Amino acid sequence: MFIQTESTPNPRTLKFLPGRDVLGTGGRDFSEASAAAASPLALSLFSVEGVERVYLGSDFLTITKADQIEWPHLKPHVLAAIMDHFMSGAPTLVEEGAGAEAEIAYEGEAADIVKEIKEIIEARVRPAVARDGGDITFHSWEHETGVVRLTMKGSCAGCPSSTLTLKQGIENMLKHYVPEVNAVEQVI
Repeated sequence: MFIQTESTPNPRTLKFLPGRDVLGTGGRDFSEASAAAASPLALSLFSVEGVERVYLGSDFLTITKADQIEWPHLKPHVLAAIMDHFMSGAPTLVEEGAGAEAEIAYEGEAADIVKEIKEIIEARVRPAVARDGGDITFHSWEHETGVVRLTMKGSCAGCPSSTLTLKQGIENMLKHYVPEVNAVEQVI
């Protein structure tokens, strides 16, 4: 098994491409080991000293490391954990529906606006950030203020350039296509 690695805009995060599906569709973000019970792969990765965050994507995963350890020391252990997991045949997730957030129900004009925002994020934003080992998902929209709230995952979570991406990239795009949008904020 050959696992490729790619750097990301976040220097603490590397993208790993195992050459096969990780989740197939969607993504799961684990910000700590105690939240990873639903994933044998994530649990295995958290057992590697220095791993602080694990994001599982469709055909990739990203690992965020602690500041005090360098990638040359950590990377071989992460690669071994990924390889051991896939060679064992164990499932990536043991609880399929776990971790899904409840969606807010929007009605009338707000529902149409949210649908348009989600379509833009799905078609234009998510593919771009997935190339960098991250994900951005819609969290909520406040009709009265025009504020869109997004959740950043994978290499985007904690990335030094994420604020720039949100404000100059995503916010400008959404304002252009959806005039009701006034601002974009990150949900932590």
